[in-house]
Amino acid sequence: MVDKIARADDLLATALARLQGYGIATTVEGRAVALRKTTVDATVRLGYGGREVTYAADVKRGLRPDALGAVIHQFERLGEQGLLVADYVTPPMAEQLRARGIPFVDTAGNAYIDQPPLLVWVKGEKPQFAAGAGRPAGRAFQATGLQVLFALICHPEWVELPYREIAQRAGVAHGTVGWVMVELPELGYVTQARGRRRLLQRERLLQQWAEFYPRVLRPRLLLGRYRADDLAWWDTIDPGRYGAVLGGEPAGGRITRYLRPGTATFYAEKIDPRLLVDLRLRTDAAGNVEIYRRFWTFAGKDAALAPEPLVYADLMATGDGRCIETAKLVFEQMFRTDA
Repeated sequence: MVDKIARADDLLATALARLQGYGIATTVEGRAVALRKTTVDATVRLGYGGREVTYAADVKRGLRPDALGAVIHQFERLGEQGLLVADYVTPPMAEQLRARGIPFVDTAGNAYIDQPPLLVWVKGEKPQFAAGAGRPAGRAFQATGLQVLFALICHPEWVELPYREIAQRAGVAHGTVGWVMVELPELGYVTQARGRRRLLQRERLLQQWAEFYPRVLRPRLLLGRYRADDLAWWDTIDPGRYGAVLGGEPAGGRITRYLRPGTATFYAEKIDPRLLVDLRLRTDAAGNVEIYRRFWTFAGKDAALAPEPLVYADLMATGDGRCIETAKLVFEQMFRTDA
């Protein structure tokens, strides 16, 4: 964990040095700063032309397009002047961040900061790090660690259970829970007092989980991809007949009544041949129906749907504007219900 923090500090220092190259003075005022219900990696003061602005900076290593929706949502909810600090922001991602008014800087020198009279807008600079450098450090955000986090996000009260019980509910080995539970207090997500553990910053944890799920865990879960001539059945199908639940766009559509799906996602232990026959699905690597292995062992609020945190992550990963708006509605509904 110390290595992870050191690498985040190095990334922040390198990115800020790029801003200094544009004539902007930079000062790191604090690290691991608590803001309302969340924590950011640092507070940073930028100075230019006699004016100074303080940003709440969050470091994102290995940022990818399928995580961008969750990251933007996190910054929109920050309630402070946020600054995204990354190892690399591609030109398309830079355009999206600029369009949403999210200031950013990366270690390649790409940046967007709009604080009149200061305007910095640089894109297209190439990264100088090795492939794979953006992989998450520690075990909490590796594949099996993400399963543990998912169980705790869905049921925060389970953080108090013995590790063996958490492992059973998350579908992982007992040792995995031990490693994850060591890291979570250091990441600011678990506190322990008077012998009792408590999950903290559940909203931020979900948003961070949604960043890593599409690139770390979900690719391992794909059972098959298919093509349906239409998806008219999305709102009437009983997926339980096939040992499955709906995720992604159909689940988001059912929860919010805001979205008409363009793709359909199922989660199941295995593919039931009757599902393929009844829906007239044919194999297609670029198809509009995807079936993933179910990786959790507990029921969601709706027996026909994946748990809401997974629906949120699936929708955010699409990169589609209407799906992202639906994901936000799912998110707000989830935490409004918790309040």
